[in-house]
Amino acid sequence: MTRMQMAQSRGTLKVMVLGADGYLGWPMSLHLSALGHQVTAVDNLVRRQWDEHGGTRSLAPIRSMERRVATWQALSGRYIQWAQADLCDHEAVYDLIGRHRPDAVIHFAEQRSAPFSMVDREHAVLTQMNNVLGTLNLLFALHELAPDCHLVKLGTMGEYGTPNIDIEEGYLEVEHNGRRDRLPYPKQPGSFYHLSKVHDSHNIMFACRIWGLRATDLNQGVVYGLATPECGRHPDLQTRFDYDSVWGTALNRFCAQAAIGEPLTVYGKGGQTRGYLDIRDTLACITLALEHPADPGEFRVFNQFTEQFSLNELAEKVLAARAKLGLQTRVEHLPNPRVENEDHYYNAKHQGLLDLGLQPHLLEETLLEGLITWVEERVGDLDPVLLQRPSVDWRTGGNAVWRRYATQSLEAPGGVLALGEAGDGSVEEVAI
Repeated sequence: MTRMQMAQSRGTLKVMVLGADGYLGWPMSLHLSALGHQVTAVDNLVRRQWDEHGGTRSLAPIRSMERRVATWQALSGRYIQWAQADLCDHEAVYDLIGRHRPDAVIHFAEQRSAPFSMVDREHAVLTQMNNVLGTLNLLFALHELAPDCHLVKLGTMGEYGTPNIDIEEGYLEVEHNGRRDRLPYPKQPGSFYHLSKVHDSHNIMFACRIWGLRATDLNQGVVYGLATPECGRHPDLQTRFDYDSVWGTALNRFCAQAAIGEPLTVYGKGGQTRGYLDIRDTLACITLALEHPADPGEFRVFNQFTEQFSLNELAEKVLAARAKLGLQTRVEHLPNPRVENEDHYYNAKHQGLLDLGLQPHLLEETLLEGLITWVEERVGDLDPVLLQRPSVDWRTGGNAVWRRYATQSLEAPGGVLALGEAGDGSVEEVAI
């Protein structure tokens, strides 16, 4: 019996959550701990440094990891082991995997912002090195020290782009010159960040094929919401709410703008369509993947979202929710800082996780009303410039808004790029 089979038989997994300080990593750590799993939370806290670097911050105050873990233990009686480590430090990665020998690793630990990766050469290089090299270090450590471990990596629907055909779940049946094969779905990533995720997928698939590792790649859509049962138990346990154009989502931006009566800023024509899901469904999807692991040698791909909306459709939903609260605003179309199709076909399959038992929470006006009200209680902490104006242009890089707020160099005192895990893998939660 393998270690994975033994863990499944006892119903308790040793799970390592990489990027545990982030928007999704922290709620995931709490959720797995609440289910009774042995959780090791790992991060190098560089996401907090990048906030300082770019002049951004979460509207929800984020406590230190030490305080978060202590509060959770006091409330729940459950212990989360916290470890500060950097995936780009291969010795630290080998030490972590060797000491803990996890049954499963959930990999959120990447620089996850498309705009951040497009600021300039330094930010593009940082993103690629951080994400690709960190994942390679992890793959080698698993191969050598925990070969039966199930790797659950958070990918992104942004790897696919917006092809004029249906998007399948990871693979495509192809017929060419009378021969057929099942090949990885063609990728058309839209930023240096999305490119790094494609490289990760290829590297993990290769490791599964040659080393027999087991991995699940979850190509996730845009995540929304703050409320999870565990995060709601105490203010110390809440997760991030980013609304600016570098780290925030379009939906977060719309809700924040609605809360203060500003126009909802839609980039371009607003036909850009993506997949979306509630944060509670992210936790459920990853839990389902853990409970039904990939086989040895299998690189399994699920598209992780529950609904599809265009930017215009999202804006209309927020307008309707605001109107229900007796408030009015309007939509304003801005020049699109991205290079992307603004009116396109989009039909992505997402049946795999439903087949495993996912029960989706769909986007309702009540949730939007709750988000708008939550922001209204914190309007004094909103920065109207970062809320209303994009900071990065795909063609020219960081603009005047970026330069106004960027206060720290990306270089460490020794002149080496400050690389490390982002502490957040919610790939597609950057504003589209």
